This record gives sequence, structure tokens and C-alpha cells, in this order.
Amino acid sequence: MDLQLRGNAAVVTGGSRGIGRAIALALADEGCDVAIAARGEEALRAAASEIEARGVRALPITADVTLAADVERMVQEAVAAFGRIDVLVNNAGGSFPDDDDGWAHAYRANIEAAVRATRAVTPIMRGQGGGAIVHIASIWGREAGGGLPYNAMKAAMISHAKNAALTLARDGIRVNSVAPGSIRHPGGSWDRRALADPEGMQRFVEENIAMGRFGTAEEVANVVVFLCSPRASWVTGACINIDGGQTRSNI
Repeated sequence: MDLQLRGNAAVVTGGSRGIGRAIALALADEGCDVAIAARGEEALRAAASEIEARGVRALPITADVTLAADVERMVQEAVAAFGRIDVLVNNAGGSFPDDDDGWAHAYRANIEAAVRATRAVTPIMRGQGGGAIVHIASIWGREAGGGLPYNAMKAAMISHAKNAALTLARDGIRVNSVAPGSIRHPGGSWDRRALADPEGMQRFVEENIAMGRFGTAEEVANVVVFLCSPRASWVTGACINIDGGQTRSNI
């Protein structure tokens, strides 16, 4: 299926590795020019080269999305390079300890970064007549599980996506979120655990994931790119699980 994204311009935060990199490459495969933002220059350059190999333009932006000035600069650089922003994927984030510093870092890295980036692209998308925004949340934002700060911030991202969708619908801007389950990719936390304790992780999978395996970053990317595309034109305010049957909630 042609997702009708060719010629669009996308911004992906945390786009140099893992799920963010997979999303950036999947968007490039559909013909999008892609700006990726992250803190590590070497990984950014490597991911940008992979994007360009798809025959589209890549813009690596060294930025810390926990800083308001960096978020604004990221958006300005993307517009300067591509002339527009059709897609924003708020993928940056992470898990932090359950202490005062951990909660502050979790807030800045997850929900605050997504809110700021959404706010920064909204006038651009409104002026173009529309756009698509996707927050990368977690199944632990939909039901209990995971670290306390992580769970709370991912729940906040889902709530923000829902309410932003209602606010921006008449501007032609769709806002959705996805809730990945346990995703294994090279260098990721589940990959490290699986390498350190293969038997324990196999038991975890057997007991918790109906499909009997970890998910992949590419499987998350496939859903995200669909939500970013005109093929999902009647989907806004949704949160879609990508979890192989890991969650238990009926809602």
C-alpha cells in the first residue's frame, strides 16, 4: 500500500537509535525527508547516512530535547532545511529512579519534551493546513507496571495526545500515541537483559507475552508510519498498543 507520504518532511526526536531510528528509516522508505534529533553526534551521523541511502534528505540535529531552546532550534532547523514539517514523532524519553531527581528528569525527558515539540510545530502545521503528531508512550502508560516515574509520564503522554487531538482537530492536525510493549533492539534495555540472563528472559516472555517473543523496533515503526500517513486520516486521539498481547486491560 502506498502510504502517500512521499515528499513530506518529518521530525523524529531520539531518532539516532532503537525505536526512533527504526521510525526514521521507515519514514524515509516511504519517501519522507527526515530530521532526527539526539544528543550523540556519532550515532546521529550514522543514522542520517542510512536515511540518505533511501534517496531522501536527512538532517541530523544535535539537541537535548529536555532544553526548551534546543526544541525550538530543532524545529527551526527542520523548517529551514525542508520548508515544512508534516510529521512529528515524539520518541525521546526514558526511565529514571523513583526519587526527586528521577521524577524531575522523567518529567523533562518524556512529557515536557513532547509538549514543547508539539507546541513548536503546531503553528507550522496549522499554516500548511494540517499534519500528524505521534507520541511514543508505553503499555505502562495504560495499565500498572514499570517504574513509577516512567508509568506516570507515559500515562501523561497518552493523555496529552488525546486532548491535543481534540484541540487541534479543526486545524487538520491529527495527534495519536502508541504504546509499545517489551521491544528488543540492539543496545536496548531488553536486549541487555536478554544477553545477561537468557533463561530468565525466556521465562518472562513465556509468562507475559501472548505471542511468545519480544517485539522489534521495526514493528513499532510500521504502526507509527501508518498513523503519520493520510491513510490514517480518520484516526486521531487514539492510543494503539504494539505489544504482542502483553497487556491485560480490556480498555
